[in-house]
Amino acid sequence: MSSTSMTAARDVGNELESQKYELLKIIQDTQRGLVTTADQRSIIEEAMVVVESFDAGKEIDLNKLDGTWRLQYTSASDVVILFESAARLPFFQVGQIFQKFECKSGSRGGLVRNVIKWSVPRLLEENEGATLIVSARFSCVSARNIYLKFEEIGLQNINISEDLQAVIAPAILPRSFLSLQILQFIRSFKAQVAVTSPERRSVGGLYYLSYLDNNMLLGRAVGGGVFVFTRAQALTF
Repeated sequence: MSSTSMTAARDVGNELESQKYELLKIIQDTQRGLVTTADQRSIIEEAMVVVESFDAGKEIDLNKLDGTWRLQYTSASDVVILFESAARLPFFQVGQIFQKFECKSGSRGGLVRNVIKWSVPRLLEENEGATLIVSARFSCVSARNIYLKFEEIGLQNINISEDLQAVIAPAILPRSFLSLQILQFIRSFKAQVAVTSPERRSVGGLYYLSYLDNNMLLGRAVGGGVFVFTRAQALTF
């Protein structure tokens, strides 16, 4: 590559990083999409389109997609309603939301888990009290579109608050075998509910990955709603 080409590529890279930073700056005060006006949503849409233009037409790189992504912003009504419920209801909190892709098998698809951290104040630990996981299989149906086939909804990683632990096993008394068993059962509890069955048609939908690099993922749900994710540390279950 000539020095002129290298300079041009560096300039493009710098401009891209600048536009990504601008997008993140615009969304930082929206509480992940809960607090926005029509004008703000329009500005965010314009900023997303600018970033997406740097990646237009490229095929999905599953090696880049693989991993954990933290939600920074969305306009999808089924997610925003969670934030609205947490804002209205004093007994419900929504913590971090992630998408975890597993797609290094070499095939044109893989597994994606939508991970929602939530809590009930005084009963569970703040923001990290429990984990809801919605699992889906996905397949690439075009250069940028993936088709999601939802399979299972699960609840796990229940972390009860110190107040509730004190009720189950008072600190002033020796913990009995029964109270220890109760605490261990709660901590290790897992529940899974299948979304599909032989009698029921599977639930699915198209998801357009409009931009992808090593640290940012932009998506658009076909039928409404945009998503802005940034790379996060790996999640374990």
